[in-house]
Amino acid sequence: PVWTLNLNDYKSINEEMYKFIKHQQSNDQDGISKSNIKGWHSKDFDLEDKTTQQFINFISPSIKQVMEDMSWEKQKQTVKINNMWAIINIGGSTNLRHQHGNSTISGAYYVRAPKSCGDIVFYDPRPAPIYSHPNVERSNMLNAQVNGISPKEGALVLFPSYLDHSVNENLSNEERIVISFNIKIQMKLN
Repeated sequence: PVWTLNLNDYKSINEEMYKFIKHQQSNDQDGISKSNIKGWHSKDFDLEDKTTQQFINFISPSIKQVMEDMSWEKQKQTVKINNMWAIINIGGSTNLRHQHGNSTISGAYYVRAPKSCGDIVFYDPRPAPIYSHPNVERSNMLNAQVNGISPKEGALVLFPSYLDHSVNENLSNEERIVISFNIKIQMKLN
């Protein structure tokens, strides 16, 4: 399952997060290297920071929706955001195929998403020798082995952390800015 949610009233939070991310970039221009090619990848956000907390509150209803949709037990389990970071892809930047281990759900929220800035692409995790792929009349989100989602400002994409994904090359000359994060669903401690 992959959720694509267009969040309401996103413009003010996007402006605040844009300033926050650009401030981080100005203080750490090298960033870190993960799956990013040519793009800038921040260090993990301080999850106790006021701006980060406001953003978490903004996306929390969508995370709760995933819990509902999956019928995951809420009384005995807790939702915890493990880590959160930003990626800025300029023209020519991309992210290699990867997944997010040791998490349950991962997310990508779009602060800036100009046209042709690079789709996020998901890959069917079932290996061909195990799963027979029937012939299809036309590809769609239910039967394709590879699916891409075009970013849109104010959109939140949530997906299982085990799902391989990549980001196509940013073909624009503008910044593609995404906030990514990992969520762990775990048993509550008594």
